[in-house]
Amino acid sequence: MRPLLFVLLALIAIPGCKKGGDSGSVKLNGAGATFPYPLYSKWTHDFAKTDGGVSINYQSIGSGGGIKHILDRTMDFGASDAPMTDEELSKAPAPIVHIPTALGAVVVTYNLEGVAAPLKLDPDVVADLFRGAITQWNDPRIGATNPGVALPAAEVTVIHRSDGSGTTAVFTDYLSKVSPTWKDSVGAGKSVKWPVGLGGKGNEGVTGQVKNTPGSIGYVELNYAVQNKMPHAHVKNAAGKYVEASSAAVSAAAAGAVIPDDFRVSITNAAGEAAYPISSFTYLLLFADVPDVAKGKAIARFVWWALHDGQKSAANLDYGPIPDSLLPRIETALKALKAGGQAAL
Repeated sequence: MRPLLFVLLALIAIPGCKKGGDSGSVKLNGAGATFPYPLYSKWTHDFAKTDGGVSINYQSIGSGGGIKHILDRTMDFGASDAPMTDEELSKAPAPIVHIPTALGAVVVTYNLEGVAAPLKLDPDVVADLFRGAITQWNDPRIGATNPGVALPAAEVTVIHRSDGSGTTAVFTDYLSKVSPTWKDSVGAGKSVKWPVGLGGKGNEGVTGQVKNTPGSIGYVELNYAVQNKMPHAHVKNAAGKYVEASSAAVSAAAAGAVIPDDFRVSITNAAGEAAYPISSFTYLLLFADVPDVAKGKAIARFVWWALHDGQKSAANLDYGPIPDSLLPRIETALKALKAGGQAAL
């Protein structure tokens, strides 16, 4: 038995002969959007079980931070719900590719004692609440779409993001589409000058502030509201239907979208009776060619896994999976990625 034992020990010591075919340890660092963090956290955990040679550390710091790190090349990949602008891309040290990974919803959540049923809100009411034009919860405009609901005579406290945020970009993009007053006075972007309210860092921060502030209203990604058992409004969509945010409703918002070759697209206020109006793709930001061959190949393997096996987790965490019709185009983009000048996949 000793010769056999010697052979086995020798094989274990040879690089590339580790358990599961692991060719060595690769550590990847990424940062950015808080919007997909619950999903990315599960993906990185599950992927490690299938590819033991790769460990991924993803920091949930906001889309603005993710874009900054990828532009500074201080992270291996970035993440954002708001596609990078042409100006941002022009500052990149090397070509960057946007890879859509999932769909999500930004919901209007609130802390209103005694109100159990989800509120129904019109787009202009949402805009006026967040710009401070509606200051009391028993305002007649809220009551008009919520007959029979005992709205309290309480002051509205707005909670918004304090950091550069893709969630903010999606939310303000929507408000700019549905409210000319919002568009002219506040506008859209990852950071805007809020007329009223208190700031919270990340989806986590806004969730915590709303949960602990009676009479407050805020906007967060759907999973944060669901996991914290917080109510979220049904918002009237472009077809005039009040829609609850869900995996199916964000998928419906993407169904009719015309998606360009670089995948940078807005799907807020989408047409369709079943579409939730504050929906968005979320993206990984990848360098088209990663100089470090091992890292480039590991990133490509992870994203390929996320777009296939990882999609099974999306609906369970209240995200929408990538549409089947879009997947072949994303696969083509992934197959074009390079690692040290050679194919990453």
